[in-house]
Amino acid sequence: MASWNEAPRLSGLGQTPGGAQEKPIELPAVAAAAAAGAAAAQVDDALTRMASVALSEAEKVYIVHGVQEDLRVDGRGCEDYRCVEVETDVVSNTSGSARVKLGHTDILVGVKAEMGTPKLEKPNEGYLEFFVDCSANATPEFEGRGGDDLGTEIANTLYRIFNNKSSVDLKTLCISPREHCWVLYVDVLLLECGGNLFDAISIAVKAALFNTSIPRVRVLEDEEGSKDIELSDDPYDCIRLSVENVPCIVTLCKIGYRHVVDATLQEEACSLASLLVSVTSKGVVTCMRKVGKGSLDPESIFEMMETGKRVGKVLHASLQSVLHKEESLGPKRQKVGFLG
Repeated sequence: MASWNEAPRLSGLGQTPGGAQEKPIELPAVAAAAAAGAAAAQVDDALTRMASVALSEAEKVYIVHGVQEDLRVDGRGCEDYRCVEVETDVVSNTSGSARVKLGHTDILVGVKAEMGTPKLEKPNEGYLEFFVDCSANATPEFEGRGGDDLGTEIANTLYRIFNNKSSVDLKTLCISPREHCWVLYVDVLLLECGGNLFDAISIAVKAALFNTSIPRVRVLEDEEGSKDIELSDDPYDCIRLSVENVPCIVTLCKIGYRHVVDATLQEEACSLASLLVSVTSKGVVTCMRKVGKGSLDPESIFEMMETGKRVGKVLHASLQSVLHKEESLGPKRQKVGFLG
């Protein structure tokens, strides 16, 4: 698995300023690096199979030259997203749900809140569990267990994004410290794959968490010290999560000497390396990761980070506006799509 970093770090040469050779790397470290490299290769192969589009050399040259002129095949600039369709509350038997269509990429996310026991290391917090299912309808490569590696990798990516205290206030999910808490099971279903998968999934997860309603409960203690949990009779007496600090992923694909956001499958086929940047609504980079078999020079990494922060802030603002506008319509809003 490729490593996540708070900021790009470059390893120095194997000599000290005085010219003496540094201590050689220990064998366990070499073995760990080899294992990480093998895992990263498996992930890159899964992503490559996902984006298996047959392009001629002339088509690739046309796409690359267009990107250099800031003019992509579909008329967008290098920092432009395709039209994003967001719909919440699409699955009735969940605590929250959302469906996102980004070009030909179609994602459905459902959130289910269930009572559980807090983790030993965090006794006063709830937690999130992620599961990603790659439907065989998305691409023939996902038939059987073909999408398992990619699903596991996406789930691990989501765990990394939400593995910080600023994303979601997990203390609001605690019912009784060390005894009871809410566990949010986030199920992601990949219905169609048309490029830029990570961005679409992160948008759908944030929209589903925004739509999530958790029943309000009270802990009652009798004279003997035993505790009972009382559920509110009012179905509208619920807890809503604050998703203001939930980050979204901005994927930047390096094509030629430039980089683009929201790449199509054809553009991904022309890119050898991409950078996944997790950005908050305030433009703060929480983590990032490089995918693909190609390499990125330090200058390109910093440029891509700045682009990711700039584009991410606009993406968050647009998403929040759409979510609040849809919520203001209430139950009278018109549902569209096959889930309507």
